Amino acid sequence: MKLVRYGNPGKEKPGLLDADGKLRDLSAVIKDIGPEQLSDAALAKIRKIKADKLPLVRGSPRLGCPVAGIGKFVAIGLNYSDHAAETGAAIPKEPIIFMKATTCIQGAHDPVMLPKGSVKTDWEVELGVVIGTRARYVSQKAALDHVAGYCTINDVSEREYQTERGPQWDKGKGCDTFGPIGPWLVTRDEIANVQKLAMWLDVNGQRRQTGSTKTMIFGVAKLVSYVSQFMTLMPGDVITTGTPPGVAMGMKPPVYLKKGDVMALGIEGLGEQRQLVVPFKL
Repeated sequence: MKLVRYGNPGKEKPGLLDADGKLRDLSAVIKDIGPEQLSDAALAKIRKIKADKLPLVRGSPRLGCPVAGIGKFVAIGLNYSDHAAETGAAIPKEPIIFMKATTCIQGAHDPVMLPKGSVKTDWEVELGVVIGTRARYVSQKAALDHVAGYCTINDVSEREYQTERGPQWDKGKGCDTFGPIGPWLVTRDEIANVQKLAMWLDVNGQRRQTGSTKTMIFGVAKLVSYVSQFMTLMPGDVITTGTPPGVAMGMKPPVYLKKGDVMALGIEGLGEQRQLVVPFKL
C-alpha cells in the first residue's frame, strides 16, 4: 500500500493511493496514519479495505509527512562508500548515528528554507525506514519484521553548521524544513528488495545524485538491529539511512543551494519530491 496524509499543515487527513494512483480518503476508517496504525495487524486491516469504495479526493491537495507522531528522527552518516570517498572521509567501521530534530519534518513538496546566515546548505536523497513495532536489541535476521514501510527523504544539511561549528552534526541537520518526508509511505510488502532501489536528485533540472541502495555500507536490516542496541525504536520512529554521491559538499568547487533553486528527487518505487528553496523568515 501507499499511504498518505493530505491537507493543510496540522490538519492532514489519512489517505491511500488506489491501483490507478488516485488519492482516496481513509478518514472514515482510521483517524490518522501514526504509531497506532503501523503494526502488521493494523496495516492488514487497512489492506482489506476495497480502495475503490473509499471517497475519491478531488484536485491536488498538499501532501504532508505520511507519518504522524514521529517520536525519533534517527539519521545515519557516511553510509555509502562512494559518498564517503567524495567527502574524503574514511569508511566507518560502525554506523554513524545522529539525530534530526522532529521540528524539521515537513511534506515532500513543501519549500525548504535557508537558515539565517546559511552559506552551505546542501541536499541528500535518502531512503527512509519507518518503524512499525517496538524494536529493542533485535537481531539482524528479525530486524525487517519491525519495519512498517519505506519512504523518500531529503536530508537537507547546512555544512558549515555541521562540520565547522563543533564536533556534533545535529545542529546542521535539524533546521526548520530540513526534513521533507514522503510523498507517501510504502508498506514493506511492496518492496521486493530494499537493497536494490535506484535513487536520484536534480537541482534546477541538472542531475546531481545518481545511486542505488545496493551501495550502502550497512544495509537496512543491519541499521535497524544496530540502532536498537542503543535506543528502543518505537512505532512511528524514522531512520534515514545515508546518501549516495553527488552532494554539493563533494563538488569542486562546491555549489550550495541558494534562494530560488529547485530540488527534485526520488527513489524507485517510493515516489518523488520537489522543493523550492526560499530565504529565511521568522
